[in-house]
Amino acid sequence: MASTTPLCIGVVAPLTGRLAPLGAPLGYVLRALAPHLTHVRNGGRRYEVTVAVRDSRSEPGSARRAVRELAEADGARIVLTMAGTRVLPAVTDACEEAAVPCVSTTFPWQAYVHARGVDPGHRFRWTYHFAWGLDDIARIFAGLWEGVCERATVGCLWNDDLQGRLLRHERYGFAPALSGRGHTLADLGAYREPAGDFAEQVDRLREHGAGLVTSAATATDLALFHRRAREAGLRPRLITCSRWLTYPHTHSSPAADVHTELGDARVATLVYWSPGHPYRSSLDGTTCAELARAYQEATGASWLQPLGLAHALLETAHHALATAADPADRASVADAVARTRLDTVAGTLDWTGGPTPNIALLPLVGGQWQPGPDGPRLAVVHNAGHPEVPLTGDLTPAR
Repeated sequence: MASTTPLCIGVVAPLTGRLAPLGAPLGYVLRALAPHLTHVRNGGRRYEVTVAVRDSRSEPGSARRAVRELAEADGARIVLTMAGTRVLPAVTDACEEAAVPCVSTTFPWQAYVHARGVDPGHRFRWTYHFAWGLDDIARIFAGLWEGVCERATVGCLWNDDLQGRLLRHERYGFAPALSGRGHTLADLGAYREPAGDFAEQVDRLREHGAGLVTSAATATDLALFHRRAREAGLRPRLITCSRWLTYPHTHSSPAADVHTELGDARVATLVYWSPGHPYRSSLDGTTCAELARAYQEATGASWLQPLGLAHALLETAHHALATAADPADRASVADAVARTRLDTVAGTLDWTGGPTPNIALLPLVGGQWQPGPDGPRLAVVHNAGHPEVPLTGDLTPAR
């Protein structure tokens, strides 16, 4: 039996602006999955589905307007988004205000919670997130450090913004997650993005005798720091960096000198999705390898980690509409997300057992950017805890 009530999936995507590297894989997935999103079956009824996409323009004000338009003009039953630490909270808060379910991804759950002005344990009514934790990043990075040195002094290059404050947090940051592993964390001093100079941080690197560095810097800032360290006669054996360095530095900066500097540094990072991950889509059975290959063939560009997460967003929306008590009712759709446990191309998403309400966790492994014939290649070099993700390279310290 067909329903006359159409259902709309709303998407707030950074199609333009500084977050556009997230928008590209999301846009591809929307096109690739279009044939699977024309309808859902729920309780023996068929519901027609439309997808409405609004550009956040990579800034909070436009993101909030996009949510209002999706909720009011398009009648969205659920909103999906991928964004950064300022834009994503704008989307999720606007969804709470509009009483429309939202599923988001792409940064640590502690940042998701704190950016919204609440503490872990708070239960949101309408908004759900899947990602990893800062503690998960810390453990992966420690495993990478231990591939170079069993007990290391690690210079911490952290900014003065939300990300840096959380990484320093006495309860949720790196230090408590690394307790008992024998590493010494040396804070090199907060800096403002974009950085003008890193003289103070390089001096502290020398003062502490830190042979390793960990960071969440932009590609441009990390390249500047590495250059200043080299000029001072210092050579970190390994740099671990999250955030923008989960993307190829060729994508996150147009500057050739940045590419050269970071290529020389052999930066290691977290890996939350790759062609080698052993998962399949719940919508069409696509494997991670097939998804990456199809993206490359369609766009001419290399796969990016957010590709798998973008696909999982659409899988979650389809599942919620198909299992909600009433898919035309936003409260029913939100309740469906809250009880979701779904095997996706990004792994199993389980909102029934997260570390805090409204959160589903993704597993992490460790990777390193290594030279390849077509530019930087992200090799999986550390898979402790998740041996099902195959290694594709060996960790190589800088020389």
